[in-house]
Amino acid sequence: MEWSGGPGARPGRGRRVLVVGGGIAGLGAAQRLRAHPAFSQLRVLEATARAGGRIRSERSFGVVLELGAHWIHGPSRGNPVFELAAEHRLLREKDLSQENQRRETGGHVGLPSVTYASSGVSVSRELVVETASLFHSLIDQAREFVRGAAAPAPSVGEYVRGALRALAAGWTDREDARRLRLALMHNFLNVECCVSGTHSMDLVALAPFGEYTVLPGLDCTFPGGYQGLTNHITASLPEDMIIFNKPVKTIHWNGSFQEAESPGETFPVLVECEDGGCFPAHHVIVTVPLGFLKEHVDTFFEPPLPTEKADAIRKLGFGTNNKIFLEFEEPFWEPGCQHIQVVWEDMSPLEDVASQLQDVWFKKLIGFWVLPSFESVHVLCGFIAGLESEFMETLTDEEVLLSLTQVLRRVTGNSRLPAPRSVLRSRWHSAPYTRGSYSYVAVGSTGEDIDRLARPLPEDGAEAQLQILFAGEATHRTFYSTTHGALLSGWREADRLIALQDPQAQLPGPQL
Repeated sequence: MEWSGGPGARPGRGRRVLVVGGGIAGLGAAQRLRAHPAFSQLRVLEATARAGGRIRSERSFGVVLELGAHWIHGPSRGNPVFELAAEHRLLREKDLSQENQRRETGGHVGLPSVTYASSGVSVSRELVVETASLFHSLIDQAREFVRGAAAPAPSVGEYVRGALRALAAGWTDREDARRLRLALMHNFLNVECCVSGTHSMDLVALAPFGEYTVLPGLDCTFPGGYQGLTNHITASLPEDMIIFNKPVKTIHWNGSFQEAESPGETFPVLVECEDGGCFPAHHVIVTVPLGFLKEHVDTFFEPPLPTEKADAIRKLGFGTNNKIFLEFEEPFWEPGCQHIQVVWEDMSPLEDVASQLQDVWFKKLIGFWVLPSFESVHVLCGFIAGLESEFMETLTDEEVLLSLTQVLRRVTGNSRLPAPRSVLRSRWHSAPYTRGSYSYVAVGSTGEDIDRLARPLPEDGAEAQLQILFAGEATHRTFYSTTHGALLSGWREADRLIALQDPQAQLPGPQL
């Protein structure tokens, strides 16, 4: 396979580096390496037909829809995604303001504009605000155990439920008001499932929960699409640097591989692709999602990964959070409405209800965000996480549309509410090179497992150094699950290679 990295590059010149995966971590690593003269031989192998990975913007219904990453979390100085977006003028003026950058959200999702209950009534704003405040305080408390106090439960979910059970014992509300309060709590737990990318907060480890770092700033979106950011990075690379539709089958390492084009030279790594193509290299940066690694951990590396690293891959959590976009002829929501919360009064975090997924999957939907209307296009974006989200992927568009039409008619109390005109949804669990949305620290794992995943191979240092490096959101201990964590991890591994070749190099920031 011919290598090229720019004008004058030819086999045998510079260190050969392969980046596996063209998401923001892989693109960031490639851009960083390309700026250094030691890495003229550089390629990115991308399994699909597009760059961007889990950043995926599509123009549909006449507007830009984010099927993947939606917000910049913590848009403030020091967040590299925010800084790049600002540099490329991809954000609105209000999102760039100092006031916006200084906002402290605590990582909590903003309050809904309106809350509909399954009985067809609107829930009072006062009750929603009061319940949200209580829930957020419990989540804040759950983050405090990272400071050293013994965690009283294995998971965030069990801790919140235990605290809630004790609080509920002192409530003096009527039974219907009590049930509504608990139903709201159930919805907020489901919101937290979407935030954490998990089926249940019972799967999220309590002790390390507070290691995740929330940056200041009110979360913001890209008016022209998140993919505008990755498109800018891609455009800065030589046209032939990224090879699309090139899924990798096996990464052979700790070897001595040769090729006809470079007689006498040996390479410690050989990347074998699904189509039979082979790429020898000095270094490989693996940026594939943790979901893919989990599915292929036993076959993707030869020799197999060290036990400690393979165990870290198996123990860390990786779940699904999907979006469902509904387009309407006319909005049924009030002008200025930004977020519609949907609460099921028969659901409580203190009760387990055994049900078939096909009968209740839609109850996991936390509600809808109203997308900015554009030329009379009216679109809602629903979020749904976990096994219900994965079940939703198996349904037809017609089945999803029918179910959500029934939900909206029920909660608004309007049996004649016009059905949405069309539906579009993400299917991240079904995507073969992703197998879910993003990572979390699961019960049975710790932040140490993130560090173990991030550690380059070989670990003993006796063989050729830095043969396989690992990047991606799941390798960043404090910013896992975010685009800025992914980008920083790609820069981290690029800097690791640059420092190996050029110990005196002045590395650019930020180094969060």
